[in-house]
Amino acid sequence: MGEQKNKQFPPQEQEAPGKQGKMNPDPIIIRDSYKGAEKLKGKVALITGGDSGIGQSVAAHYAREGADVAIIYLSEDEDAYKTKKLVEAEGQRCMLIKGNLEDEQFCQKAVEEVINEFGKLNILVNNAGEQHPAKEIEDIDTEMMRKTFETNIFGMFYLTKAASPHLKEGDAIINTTSVTAVKGNPTLLDYSSTKGAILSFTRALALNLGKKKIRVNGVAPGPIWTPLIPSTFPPEKVEKFGSSSLLERAGQPCEVAPSYVLLASEDGSYITGQVIHVNGGEWIG
Repeated sequence: MGEQKNKQFPPQEQEAPGKQGKMNPDPIIIRDSYKGAEKLKGKVALITGGDSGIGQSVAAHYAREGADVAIIYLSEDEDAYKTKKLVEAEGQRCMLIKGNLEDEQFCQKAVEEVINEFGKLNILVNNAGEQHPAKEIEDIDTEMMRKTFETNIFGMFYLTKAASPHLKEGDAIINTTSVTAVKGNPTLLDYSSTKGAILSFTRALALNLGKKKIRVNGVAPGPIWTPLIPSTFPPEKVEKFGSSSLLERAGQPCEVAPSYVLLASEDGSYITGQVIHVNGGEWIG
């Protein structure tokens, strides 16, 4: 019975970076019961990794709160167009920007495109990330480790550097770190390291931009059902994904995204340099 209780999802796997349309079951992106209150009316947000999972959910929630949205995604066109449909269904504009965050020139050009299209930028959500599980440190491929750092933290630095001159008092930057930044993960050494770097980057950047009254915060998700999971973990681990949390289940993207709304809106106007943990009790501290 205990073994059956731990089962969360049908066993499944995909090639990285994963396609949300192939997940079983589909992640819950936004609840019908979520009522927008124009908390982000007139704002423009740029979200990396906005084609699926948490990024797509943040885009949908921001749109329901009245923001126009631009998303950066790597290669999953079908998922990206789904995000566009979700945003436009809320009566907001959505811009799709396809490219690799490892390229600093691309990051600069992406910000320029957003400014040219919308005339401004108010919210930057650095959410894109990748991971490559390995049982032993000897199993970690050096090139893959370098790629994880280039995507997860270098790309975040490039984009933030390009976006910062366009942000003004009251605007916000929100970085996606992870529960692994504080509790570690024995099979995600490179990923956990980048998420720890993001945690420190968030705090340091808050200090750096505080004089401009630009708020910088982070969200640290725990086990959330996104394409990252079936595309990086073996089927037997996917099957039990999230069962180790205090709530004994994985979270859904729609359970994380409202934190990004809080941190981007006036409701979070006195919050900076902080990280909100949304992890189902997997880590308490």
